[in-house]
Amino acid sequence: MPMLLAIVTAIAVPVSAQPETAGPPAAPAAPAPARTSGPSPSLLSPYLRGVPSGTATADTIEITALDAVQRALDHNLGALAAEQRVSEAGGARWRALGELLPNVSGRLSASRQKVNLEAFGFPLPPGIPPVVGPFNVYDARVFLTQSIYDLRAIYGNRAEQRNEEAARFDFKNARDLVVLVSANSYAQALAASALVDAARAQLDTAQALYQQAIDLKQAGIVAGIDVLRAEVQVSTARQRVTVTQADFEKSKLQLARIIGLPLGQRFALKDQIRPVPGPDMTLDQAVERAYQERGDYKAALARVDAADASRRAAKGELLPSVRLTADYGDIGLTPGDAHISYNLTGAVNVPIFAGRTKGRVIEAEAELQNRRNELEDLKAGIYYEVRTAMLDMQAGREQLEVATRGRDLAGQQLAQARDRFAAGVAGNIEVVQAQEAVALAADQYISAMFTSNLATGNLVRALGIAQDVVKLYLGEVR
Repeated sequence: MPMLLAIVTAIAVPVSAQPETAGPPAAPAAPAPARTSGPSPSLLSPYLRGVPSGTATADTIEITALDAVQRALDHNLGALAAEQRVSEAGGARWRALGELLPNVSGRLSASRQKVNLEAFGFPLPPGIPPVVGPFNVYDARVFLTQSIYDLRAIYGNRAEQRNEEAARFDFKNARDLVVLVSANSYAQALAASALVDAARAQLDTAQALYQQAIDLKQAGIVAGIDVLRAEVQVSTARQRVTVTQADFEKSKLQLARIIGLPLGQRFALKDQIRPVPGPDMTLDQAVERAYQERGDYKAALARVDAADASRRAAKGELLPSVRLTADYGDIGLTPGDAHISYNLTGAVNVPIFAGRTKGRVIEAEAELQNRRNELEDLKAGIYYEVRTAMLDMQAGREQLEVATRGRDLAGQQLAQARDRFAAGVAGNIEVVQAQEAVALAADQYISAMFTSNLATGNLVRALGIAQDVVKLYLGEVR
């Protein structure tokens, strides 16, 4: 978990509308064991958390890498939060659009009144009572208000449109991050499972060598110290199995948290760890592809446009606006004798002095400059991220080749040491050393494969094509 947490901390944006500028994480040297204690859940990245869905079953379900990615896209907290931000941005756009659309309402009223005419400026001749009534008034009326020309509302609506586009691009970026995090978590669990298999194989070998040492001692070929060394190796191998098994179970728990499995659901990994091929392209092609595909870059572009529209909207408050109001309905003492009446008013509002508006213009210009700076920083960050990811992927491939060769050589070394020990021409010190070399080579091979796959995933993420790659190698996701 510490390794995966470092990955997400380095690449994931917080739950906000800020663009992503962080570079890729350095590839770890080996799959790190899970910790017995971790940070508070509230401090974890939302991409490391999920919303459990469904009820756990008694059966053990099998989960493929594609299943893990799909479940994460459906239940990961980072993806769900980004989806809700799209809805929030849509609501803000409708509010802004409402200032441009007609506002129509209706009213039906009935009242009984007694009116003092003198209070309303109608003096009556002496002898005529100034109080009229009581009488009934019935009024059924439709009201309309419409903005005819208002630059503040026009550019405010445009700003919210661009903010909604930015939220949609952020959602795409969030889905890419969820794909990467869930795939990395699945790969980490596979690597932990491979370490368990390797540890068990080493335990079987250690037990076989221990029995061989006992047989050779009974035949008088080797000394008792050789049996003791072999027994120590069995204990060491058994301890390694225990540790790797615990780490594997913790990796599965972290995966279950990310993809939102029902609480307590037992599951097994169906896929096997294998090398993942990376995109074959030059640096220039990769950088250009990233600018075309990255959701966070497109979101940053949209936010620059939104900030520019907000600045224009603030300036629009200093200009005249035209507004139309109207009402139409029937009014009378009773519904039967009501008569049509209406009112139509056109008004031109001309700001004379608006000190607060000047302040909003200054704030909007500063916000626009901040968004432009963030865009340029992100553009540079993408270049360095892509370049670093390509270097990591190349180093990972070479590391995997070396580790593969080292694993083969360590196996040959152990076979020859066992033959020499069985022939009585050497003690089992060579065997013990060869066993440790095999264990180390196995760990390095698994680590190299995981690191290589992680570097490939970071490059895919840097290019913004994580979902396309999943579709290519694993299958379609919703």
